[in-house]
Amino acid sequence: MVELKAEGLAGRWWWGAGASAVQTEGACPADDWYRWERQGRAAFSGDGNGFTACYERDVTLVSALGITDYRLSINWARVIPEPGQVDREAVTYYREVLEAGSAAGLRMWICLLHSAIPTWFADTGGFTSEKALDVWLGWVDTAAALFADLAGGWMPFNTPTSYVQKAYLAGTFPPGQRDPKTAAAALRTVHTCDFEAAARLRSTGRPVCSNEALMPIFPADQSASALAAAAKLDEFVWSSWLHLARQPKYRTAFDLYGFTYYYASRVTGTRQLLPHPVDHEPGPLGYVAWPDGLALVLARLRQELPGARFVVAELGCAGGPETDDVGRCEYLVRALGHIAAAQDDGMPIDGVSLWTAVDNYEWLAGFDVSFGLFTMSREPRRSADVMRKAIQGG
Repeated sequence: MVELKAEGLAGRWWWGAGASAVQTEGACPADDWYRWERQGRAAFSGDGNGFTACYERDVTLVSALGITDYRLSINWARVIPEPGQVDREAVTYYREVLEAGSAAGLRMWICLLHSAIPTWFADTGGFTSEKALDVWLGWVDTAAALFADLAGGWMPFNTPTSYVQKAYLAGTFPPGQRDPKTAAAALRTVHTCDFEAAARLRSTGRPVCSNEALMPIFPADQSASALAAAAKLDEFVWSSWLHLARQPKYRTAFDLYGFTYYYASRVTGTRQLLPHPVDHEPGPLGYVAWPDGLALVLARLRQELPGARFVVAELGCAGGPETDDVGRCEYLVRALGHIAAAQDDGMPIDGVSLWTAVDNYEWLAGFDVSFGLFTMSREPRRSADVMRKAIQGG
C-alpha cells in the first residue's frame, strides 16, 4: 500500500468521505429534483439511502475506518422552502447531524449546493436570473449564521461545471436546457457565486475548499474540428474558473483547491464525448474508470496554480449493485499511488476524499449503480478494508 504524507493545512492528512443531501436523504418536496422525478425525468429517490434515520450509525461506520473528515450537503430547499422562510425542524436536523459527526471524531465539511435548488429559485430562472448572485449570497449568509459554529470547513458549490453541463447543455438535470449561450452565461454566474461565497465564508474562521469537476481532455482524432472541439471543452472545464482563481480579488478566496476526478474524455469534431482510453471497457455510467488520468490532472493543477494547496475532494469508482469490488479496490490503490507520487514530487496535497461511504441514490441511474465502501444495508465491501489498511499506513 502507498504511503501519503501527513503534512496539511491543518497539520494533518485529510482522509475524507463525501455525500449529498438528495442522494442520502432523498429529494425534498421544495427542491427542483423532486419535481424532476415527478415529471418522469428521473427515478424516484425515496429516502435516499436512509441517512436521515441512521446518520449516527453512518458517521460511526465512517470514523471506524479511520476517516477523519466527512462532507455532507445541506439541502437549501429543505432549510429555506420559501423565500425568507427558515424551516426550524430542518435546521435542528442538520445541526444534530453535524453534532453527531463531531462526536464521532469527524471534521464536518458543509457543502451549500449539490445539484438541487429550491423550486422558488428555479422558477425565477435559477442561476440564469439577474438576481442569482444576490439570492445565492443570501443563502450563504443564512447558512453561515445557522451552522458556522458546527462547521469544520466549507465547500460552497459542488462541481459548478458539471452542474451547468447537465442542466444547460445536456439537459439531463433541471431545468433541462440545451443551449450553449445560456450555459456559458450560467457557467460565469455559478463560478462567481462559488468564489464570492468562499470569500465570505472565510470570515467564519473555518477552511474553505473548492470542488471543480476536472478531467484530461483529448481530441478523438487530429482533424481541425476535433482539435477545436477539444479546446472548447478544455475552456469550459478548466479556463472557466482558473481565470477567477488568478484574479487579485479572488486569489485568497479558497484555502484549498479541491477537485473531483472520475474519467477522461475524447472529443469528436461534432463535440461528442467518447470514453477514454479506447482500449478499456466503459463502466456502468458509460465512462472508463481510468486512475492514470488522475496523475494528468494533478500535474496540470500544479502547473496552473503554483503555490496553491490541493485536495482530491472526490474520488470514486462506479460498480453495479452486486459488484465483487475487485475493480474498485484496484482503482483506489492505483489512484492513491498517483497522489503519493505527486506528493513525493513536491505537490502540496492535503488530503483525499472518497465518493462515497455508503451506497446511495445516483441521480439518473437511480439505485442501479454503486460507489460505496458499504452497501445500503451497511455491509462493508472489500474496498472498505483496502481503505482501512491505507489509512493505517500499510
